[in-house]
Amino acid sequence: MSIEQTPPNQSAAAKPRVAIVFGGRSSEHAISVSTAGSVLRAIDRETYDVLPIGITHEGRWALVSDDPARMAITDGRLPDVAQVAESVEGQVVLPVGPDSREVVWAEPGAVPKALGEVDVVLPLLHGPWGEDGTLQGLLELSGVPYVGNGVLASAVGMDKEFTKRILASHGIGVGSYTVIRPREWDSEEGRAAARERVGALGLPLFVKPCRAGSSMGITKVKDLADLDAAIEEARRHDPKVIVEAGVTGREIECAVLEFEDGPRASVPAEILVGGGYEFYDFEAKYIDSSEVQIPARLTAEETAEIRRQAIAAFEALGCEGLARVDFFLLEDGGWVVNEINTMPGFTPISAFPKMWEATGLAYPELIDRLLRTALRRSTGLR
Repeated sequence: MSIEQTPPNQSAAAKPRVAIVFGGRSSEHAISVSTAGSVLRAIDRETYDVLPIGITHEGRWALVSDDPARMAITDGRLPDVAQVAESVEGQVVLPVGPDSREVVWAEPGAVPKALGEVDVVLPLLHGPWGEDGTLQGLLELSGVPYVGNGVLASAVGMDKEFTKRILASHGIGVGSYTVIRPREWDSEEGRAAARERVGALGLPLFVKPCRAGSSMGITKVKDLADLDAAIEEARRHDPKVIVEAGVTGREIECAVLEFEDGPRASVPAEILVGGGYEFYDFEAKYIDSSEVQIPARLTAEETAEIRRQAIAAFEALGCEGLARVDFFLLEDGGWVVNEINTMPGFTPISAFPKMWEATGLAYPELIDRLLRTALRRSTGLR
């Protein structure tokens, strides 16, 4: 499928200024940094002026060096905003109202320095405090256009419980699950009730943080004796835990991108977990790099169906810009959605850009399309 490009709205003399925001307070900090490095390497500098902004683990917004090589995952070493920050003292301040798009650099005891206006923000944060609608809400208040999903779609896409609730209400298949809320797990009576619900799901089980990604904090449970430890591991990332019944099937992903005529779906990919890993956890995904088969070995009918369902999931959650929808293809030919990712990774091994490249849209063109879509879109209610 060929992908046409949208002509720029700006003249060549006035390049749009892009603030690329990454890092953040979540446990997915390193993946966000790696994603930013890949985007900085690919973005067309002849078309866009770039301002990289990193958010530290503590939540400080820092000016960072524009050095993609220092942001890569190398020999198992995870990158960090603190490693590329230009100052340990200063703070980047975004616009606080829609009457100005000026970004300011403030240091203790010094006069704030204007860094110029920003035309669009590319938020590359993964997980809570960034991908979950919080940053999107801040940008809406500031009146600054941004790439990707709005507040609601970002929030429900991050929360696996509400993703499943909304998809099921639209007739889209999801697996069996139960949710363990913080107050419930904090009492003996609540724990007993939770264990009973979990036991009814059967084995194996997958215990996950309800609002996290990058396969963080996930445990496959094959014996209920290991359940409590798995829940505690998930709670290290999120006090709200979701427990899902194991699904037997092939893990297939599909990327969705917004075009002028509506969302379109890429060719799908299949995750082939190797190296002795039982499922696609963090180590298998980012350190040992399990194989991703693109395009997935599917029939024409299966490919058409997953693309249809991916777009249906995108629209059911009110998504904008982009999303990756992860499915299981069951042994009986049915499909269930595992989860939706409203800001998928753009690291060198990430499936989202690879799927679009296989569909006919190269990485730099993908970034360009996302930015142009955001620049056309207004902030506020739409």
